[in-house]
Amino acid sequence: MPAPTEDTWKTNSIEFWERRNFPNCVSAIDGKHIRIVCPSKSGSKLFNYKNYFSIVLLATADAGYKFKAVDVDSYGREGDSNIFIKSALGKSLYEHTINFPQDAAIPGSERVVPFVIVGDAAFRLQKNLMKPYNKVQAKDDFQKEIFNYRLGRARRVSENTFGLLSQIFRMFLHSNRC
Repeated sequence: MPAPTEDTWKTNSIEFWERRNFPNCVSAIDGKHIRIVCPSKSGSKLFNYKNYFSIVLLATADAGYKFKAVDVDSYGREGDSNIFIKSALGKSLYEHTINFPQDAAIPGSERVVPFVIVGDAAFRLQKNLMKPYNKVQAKDDFQKEIFNYRLGRARRVSENTFGLLSQIFRMFLHSNRC
């Protein structure tokens, strides 16, 4: 897949704002465990917290349910956050070599914020990687609840993209030999 350009990120951001009401979001990220039949002598590295053997497909998706970056070389026992850190996209994000546009004002405001990828609570919060407030923090704060709702709506794009992939390619619903 070609590396997204600054213009691609900006276009993605406009789509997330128009479709998901979440400003300056360029992509949503999630991981999917792909069931496999355990290869002999593989040990426990492929056994995940869901109690089956898997490899993890980590991917980002745009607001139109299209994959933009994919990583498929991780063991089932690894968490999404650690997989992301090791991925090419994660490295470029953490090393600040990614082609993100300059921070920009959110629509209807003069407040300047960075462009971000949105993920679930499993990811580590970074300048350009947002995750929801934990439930305890958000429970008594209406603003945080609203933020979590909107972030969740943007983040679910990646989950829905995996769902579409699984419906089209039914092999992702069953154990596969590797």
